[in-house]
Amino acid sequence: MKIATVIGGRPQYIKAAVLSPRLRTCAREVLIDTGQHYDEFLSRVFYEGLQIPLPDYHLQVGSATHGVQTGHMLAALDPILQQEHPDWVIVYGDTNSTLAGAIAASKLNIPVAHIEAGLRSFNRKMPEEINRVVTDHVSSKLYCPNQEAVNNLTREGITQGVKLVGDLMDVLIDQTPDDREFLDRLSLWGKSYALATVHRAETTDDKELLQGVLQAFAELPWPVVIPLHPRTRSRIEEFSLESWLSREGIYVIEPVGYREMITLERHAQAVLTDSGGVQREACHLGVPTYILRNETEWTELVVRGQAVLTGVRYEDIIAAIGQGHWDPGPRPEDLDPVNCIIKDLQRGN
Repeated sequence: MKIATVIGGRPQYIKAAVLSPRLRTCAREVLIDTGQHYDEFLSRVFYEGLQIPLPDYHLQVGSATHGVQTGHMLAALDPILQQEHPDWVIVYGDTNSTLAGAIAASKLNIPVAHIEAGLRSFNRKMPEEINRVVTDHVSSKLYCPNQEAVNNLTREGITQGVKLVGDLMDVLIDQTPDDREFLDRLSLWGKSYALATVHRAETTDDKELLQGVLQAFAELPWPVVIPLHPRTRSRIEEFSLESWLSREGIYVIEPVGYREMITLERHAQAVLTDSGGVQREACHLGVPTYILRNETEWTELVVRGQAVLTGVRYEDIIAAIGQGHWDPGPRPEDLDPVNCIIKDLQRGN
């Protein structure tokens, strides 16, 4: 069995780090990195920190608008898939890399396996939502992380090839030990700080919204550690908002690797994020989680009380945190996503 795996962003690196080593014991994997996670430092951090096999192809598409970036990926993927002619193309999540991999494969009649299928935020203005919906509707195998995802697909008339397998991310979180030396270097100790990340275009590309988020960080009742994403740093400089990062209690650090990030999440008093992956990780670790968005594809986290949707405006963020309505809730039943996925792929269509 020959499988082409398409990755290009942080959550995909993480999931590939779990699945690829096991997959390679029973199949030949061709790993294709689109280069969507275009910052060289960030990419290197994840490859080295997670010990992901080096890609067979690196498309180096870089940053661009959604349409241009996806178009560049499609143009680059088409000849590779024709040359390699895999039995399956695996895509993860909801990025432009996911969409491009799924469309390129389906146009060549190569079956697509979508890992993390069925998630919905029900906001079609989010590019990620379009990516999820289109990818699910061209996939032959749809591996769902939770029952709500299965239900979403059923409502859309997708029942063939759907399988509840759990979340690959949970496997790696549980296997990742603390990096105590990293915490010591930052002079951080348990539950003494909040961890904050923000990078989504719908917030960072709007000066008023971005300023409001930074102002909320500055007014939190805890010191705030911010691993600053390159996109966010660029927008802060463009909008002349640097002064918010120099406020007392704000500690800006460079982006960090997976083990360091999990360590920061595990020992935080609270996590504030607009990242789908980080919100999922923090909730799995039982840390109070505030989602800096108006909706989330991980709806069950909010339903179970593990996370709070704050919205993206300053006053809404402050109000949500002040209410403090948070409940870690019971952890969902553990599944074995790696074995489920591999055995199902081996069975074929």
